[in-house]
Amino acid sequence: MQEKMQPETADLFIIGGGINGCGIARDAAGRGLSVILAEQDDLAQATSSASTKLFHGGLRYLEYFEFRLVREALAEREILLSAMPHIAWPMRFVLPLDPAMRFEGDTPTSRLLGLCMPWLKGSRPAWLIRLGLFLYDHLGGRKILPATSRLDLQDDPAGKALKPYLKKAYEYSDCCVQDARLVVLNARDAAAKGAQILTRTRVTGARRAADHWVISTESAAGPRDYRARALVNAGGPWVGQIIRDTLQIPSTEGVRLVRGSHIVTRRLYDHNRSYFFQGPDGRICFAIPYEEDFTLIGTTDQDHQGAPGEARCTEAERDYLCSFASRYFRQPVRPEDVVWSYSGVRPLYNDGAKSATAATREYVLSLDQNGAPLLNVFGGKITTYRRLAEHALEKLLPFFPGARAPWTAGAALPGGDFATDGYGAEVSALQRDYPFLTPFHARRLIRSYGTEARQILGEARRAGDLGQDFGATLSMAELRWLMTREYARTAGDVIWRRTKLGLRLTEDEVAALETAMVQIRAEGATTSAA
Repeated sequence: MQEKMQPETADLFIIGGGINGCGIARDAAGRGLSVILAEQDDLAQATSSASTKLFHGGLRYLEYFEFRLVREALAEREILLSAMPHIAWPMRFVLPLDPAMRFEGDTPTSRLLGLCMPWLKGSRPAWLIRLGLFLYDHLGGRKILPATSRLDLQDDPAGKALKPYLKKAYEYSDCCVQDARLVVLNARDAAAKGAQILTRTRVTGARRAADHWVISTESAAGPRDYRARALVNAGGPWVGQIIRDTLQIPSTEGVRLVRGSHIVTRRLYDHNRSYFFQGPDGRICFAIPYEEDFTLIGTTDQDHQGAPGEARCTEAERDYLCSFASRYFRQPVRPEDVVWSYSGVRPLYNDGAKSATAATREYVLSLDQNGAPLLNVFGGKITTYRRLAEHALEKLLPFFPGARAPWTAGAALPGGDFATDGYGAEVSALQRDYPFLTPFHARRLIRSYGTEARQILGEARRAGDLGQDFGATLSMAELRWLMTREYARTAGDVIWRRTKLGLRLTEDEVAALETAMVQIRAEGATTSAA
């Protein structure tokens, strides 16, 4: 009879391989704790790869008086820019002043103005927008990013793409980020510091036993148990389901699932700034330069009733976003212009708000000490993931007195060890050392891998040295890197999360990619933890 494998023991077991789970794993591993993380699918499979691709303070949250959240997010923007200049970069946002702009519903700001200035009748006056932008410039101690400025859209290139009735605008700073790559790099850094990252591993149950947890998992290798001194539930949209069904713990806390849908079109304008549109219904919409040749438009805010993994951009949401953008762009955005759409479910803490838009974006960390500690993570934003991880460790440190001090502020993620403004220099140096790279290929490699691009290219002296060409500059050398270093297992992992080359590859090219990945998996040449 085969001897049963003894459960492996760790200080911390984390459920969920989104940004919160991977961020906590990285922070904890860097403090000297032993960490195991289990993700039921691919890293960033759900919410963390379906964002609006922004590091931002949340300008519109000011009208809900969420000043603490905005301050923390604004401060984090610049910390994160310094740690990941390859996958995050500054972006200027153009906010046109539309006379029809109004507040949405019953916000705290609209109620206050309704009492003090009833003649405004729900409109957003220009002076109030400028006040909000002044706060946005100063709440977070901005140092790197430029301040807000005023634009004349009749003279500025940003006005050419807009309808003539829009005369004036403000321009302010925020940042773009490759969200799914952020998750993967946090997982990789956690693993480099000793954490085990288990993808395609579902937690089927967990129970308290004396002073520890016993966690049961299921993967392609079969069932396995683990033991941990503390358990972190970072299941994102599944956090409530994990509490009820997996852990079988009664709780009154839960999440409000809010679906955010986005559409991607061919590039709509010829400059590299984004637009922040405010509609007559009070809602907002971004139009963002995306992957060089496309424009990203989003997002919606609707309560989601189905399973979190089944979120899709509906035809109604697609048409709504097209109509919203068409109100402002000279050339209308039509449904047939959409080349891709995606939708994610935000797991917002259920604070009883009347609408999905008004629901708090504050995260809540709930510590259950009825036996071995359990930390449940509700909500969270991409921008504040690092601070969320620090706060999570603050709650857990009493159980781990030997853990080291906080360390992640300013610590570069893999490939991000160059100057905040050094992206262009890195691209030029890569092209100089590998002259066979096209400009697009060099930019894409640095934007994805930073200084690690050279490890992928190795000793190559011509394109053929990189192995099979799958199209759109994706080579066998890069594919092997993704499978051996970044937990990629399927074509979907590669073309929609590790890269966005799904926007460029044909169906035949994707099929050839999947065939190659099957062969690589058969060889056993994948990330050991995956």
